[in-house]
Amino acid sequence: MPYKRDDSPYWWIFITQSDGKRVRRSSGTADYAAAKALEQQARADVWKEKEWGVNPPRSFNEVMLPYLRNASQHQRSYETTTNRVKALRGHFTGMVMNDLAGKDIRAYMDRRVADGVSAATINRELAALSAAINWCNVEYEWGLPNPVKGRKMREPEGRVRWLTRAEVESLCRAARAQKFGLLLEAFIRLAVNTGCRKEEMLGLEWRRVDFANELVYLEGVHTKAGKRRSIPLNDGAIDALKKMMAFRAEHCPSTPWVFARGNGERVLCLRTGFNKACKKAGIDDFTIHDLRHTCAAHLISAGVALAEVRDLLGHSTVMMTERYAHLAPARVRDAVRVLDQGRERSSSRSVHAEVPAGQGGALLKLVTP
Repeated sequence: MPYKRDDSPYWWIFITQSDGKRVRRSSGTADYAAAKALEQQARADVWKEKEWGVNPPRSFNEVMLPYLRNASQHQRSYETTTNRVKALRGHFTGMVMNDLAGKDIRAYMDRRVADGVSAATINRELAALSAAINWCNVEYEWGLPNPVKGRKMREPEGRVRWLTRAEVESLCRAARAQKFGLLLEAFIRLAVNTGCRKEEMLGLEWRRVDFANELVYLEGVHTKAGKRRSIPLNDGAIDALKKMMAFRAEHCPSTPWVFARGNGERVLCLRTGFNKACKKAGIDDFTIHDLRHTCAAHLISAGVALAEVRDLLGHSTVMMTERYAHLAPARVRDAVRVLDQGRERSSSRSVHAEVPAGQGGALLKLVTP
């Protein structure tokens, strides 16, 4: 029978699931008769599941909460996932997930578009829903439909904003003139010369800097993809690291962090100083992450292969790196030159015809245009 709890205005119901597990949950209503009907319906669904093998109705919360508790918490993007679920909850709460159809997914897309949300954000939110459904189908064998599959909004081409070498120098000069300018300049130069992400650099420890082999080691816990990789250091990166080493020796010799304050504490954010430096250098619409784009752009422009840039940046697939392909016109120029070679070969083929003796026995050379 439904019962009351001191901490809830609603009636609570109690059922025993087909696997023997006892479940107490809120009915979501303060009406006793409605709560009793819901409890009886839940018990009938359990009986059908046990005796007939019929899947009971699953609510949005029943699908999403176990996924967040058991699977998503182990992801590096857990907080991002929970934020996406908040948007999903406002639309799908109250729906029976067993009956979820493509029209429901399309309705969600239309609603979010009307709210001014980008296609990329909508796709990521629906990806969280799809992951939760798949997880429940694998772990609990619920056999729920997943109409998210095959439904994806078209996203605009990824943003690529980068600086020329002259602009990089201008930005570094502006950074150097600020308070903590040495640290900010070293950060900018290391980012441009290695392509590392912001968190990979701010979380960098001296024990993972190998000057002898000119490498920086990133473990899986430090990278977005969760895979370890080694970053080679060129002269520009080594110079930036040596400046931070001199700063450490003078101010905080015991700190384990490459980018540390004078008291040895790790630097957590550089956004304010970075934005000021950009403004002073006259650089608009530029973020810290765009330093990574700058590194990739310089490499591609210099003729480095996309696969090698992918490995350096730590992209999971070369598709992520292909956004920079337009910066390598030399590859396309070499391709069209093949057509010139074919034309030269055709031009070299001359048709020689022997002229009759009455015309002096000269040869008539016919050259195809």
